[in-house]
Order: sequence, then C-alpha cells, then structure tokens
Amino acid sequence: MNSLATGAETGGKPLDESGLGADTLPDPRSQGALVLRKFLRHKLAMTSVGMLVLITLIALIMPLFWPHSYWDSSFDSFAEPSTEHPLGTTQVGKDMVSQILRGTQYSLLIAITVSLVATFIGVVFGAFAGYMGGFVDSAISRITDLFLIIPAIAAAAILVKVFSGSWWVVAVVLAAFAWMPIARITRAEAMSLSQREFIEAARASGAGTGRIVFKHLVPNMVGTITVNATLAVAQAVLAEAALSFIGLGVKPPDTSLGRVISENYAQMTGRPWLFFGPFIVLVLISLSINFIGDGLRDAFDPRQRQVKPVKQPKKARKQAKA
Repeated sequence: MNSLATGAETGGKPLDESGLGADTLPDPRSQGALVLRKFLRHKLAMTSVGMLVLITLIALIMPLFWPHSYWDSSFDSFAEPSTEHPLGTTQVGKDMVSQILRGTQYSLLIAITVSLVATFIGVVFGAFAGYMGGFVDSAISRITDLFLIIPAIAAAAILVKVFSGSWWVVAVVLAAFAWMPIARITRAEAMSLSQREFIEAARASGAGTGRIVFKHLVPNMVGTITVNATLAVAQAVLAEAALSFIGLGVKPPDTSLGRVISENYAQMTGRPWLFFGPFIVLVLISLSINFIGDGLRDAFDPRQRQVKPVKQPKKARKQAKA
C-alpha cells in the first residue's frame, strides 16, 4: 500500500508517512533563523547594538556638519564649554568635540582591523592544528605558547615605536598579539568536529585538507568565530587606548580616543570635561561590544536554543477554544 494517501481520501491534502497532513507539520526553522531570533530577544545586546550604531553614525556623519575641523588650532587655549564649543577647547586651541569625533573614527577603524586580522590568523592556525594533529598541531601550539608568554603591550609599544605610529601599523602590531586565544578555542573545536561523520564522509570522497578545513570545519564553527571576533573588537579598543595613553600608540596626524585622553588627563580635576568626554565614549564603545558578544554567545548556545512560542491574542485564544 502506498505510504501517501490519495487526494480524494484526505480532502485534497496528502498525508505523510506518519499520517499527518502536510499542512499540519511544524515549520522547519534553520539554525541561523533561531540564532537571529534569540539574539533579537536579548534586550541588553539589542540596546548595545543601538548604542554602538548611534556612536558610529555620529562619528561618521557629524563631522560633515560640524563647523570646526579636528586639525584647526586657532581657538583660545582652554576655552570654557559654550554653545560654540560644547566641550571647550584643548591646550593648543583645538575644539574637543571634533577631537572626540576624529578619535572615535580611528579607534573603531583600528579595532575592526585588529579583530579581522587576528580572527583570520587564529581561525586558520587553530583549524589546521585541530584537524591535522601530529607535528602540525605541536608546531602551531608551541608558536601559540611562545606568543602568549611575550608581554603583549610592551612588545607592541616597542614595535610601534620602531615602525612609526600610523594607525595601520598599530592595528597590525596589536593583531599580531591578539590571535592566540582565538587559535586555542578554534583548535579545540576543530579537534571535536574532525571526529564527526560528515568529516569522515568528506575524507572518503577524496576531499583535500584545505577543502575540508574551509568548506566543512570553519562553517560549522561560525558561532564560536563570531563571538570571539566580536570580543576581540572590544579588547582591541582598550589595547589601542592603553598604547596611546602611554604615548606609544597612534601618532599625529592620526589620532584616537586613547591619544585624546592621554593629552587631557592632566585636566581631570581642573577641566573635567576635557577628560571625561572621550573617556565616556571609550567606555560606552567597550561595554556595548562586550554586551553584544554576550548576546551572541547566548544565541549560539545550544542549551538555550529553544525559542518561546509567540502568544496569540486573547480574542484568538477564545475563538480557538470555542
């Protein structure tokens, strides 16, 4: 007997093998849709997304309409906050608002560059080490351990000093000391996934190592990679600020929030607006990115994968009972 009933027997609706109508089966949800829905329901993460987007848009768009340029030093030194200069001016006569806007642009640019470069290096090294094992795993693990024992801030300060303080030099140097945690996490997950059936099937079909790593392993680690890349942005913001604060980070004509804070920290008591303006922006960026990372981690957590059903309106529930 055919496992599917005819249309006449079911009122024109075919039955599946379990005897249920096709239209009564639950709608399949992809993993991506479930993750996105759970992330959108994370209130703190969504608030942080809004805050980060707002800060980014202000930093990118507001300079187009702001009447003062970041390099203009023709104003009075240490002018008090006013309608023309809401956060006053610096010692050399620069408008503080324009300095914060320019510093935010460079801080975000450096942080995103560091995150992308460090994530790429960490994922490639970790995935190959976890999948191949043996000598390759041992060599990559020893290189990772070597970089971990080097004091990152001190080494980065020396390299930035040697190779000038352009923003891209700072970004590359910070990325060189930020990929190790990502590599370790990726290696552990790659070792676990390499024992799964779909990897065995790929090997049996004759797929090469590179294809298995980039076509099978890495796509199945997208959750871990996304979370760690997001957290790397926050770490890069603070690392760049630390370097610039001690005078070994970004050099003029480039600038950053860390450099703006460094130039005005001595005014923290006498003219607090010069210090706390860029400091608050830096804290808001760092907290927002960390909370977004927490939301992504919760969304990708399989133990919290179930999504609560949407409640029907009271009127619809009464009609259903009737």
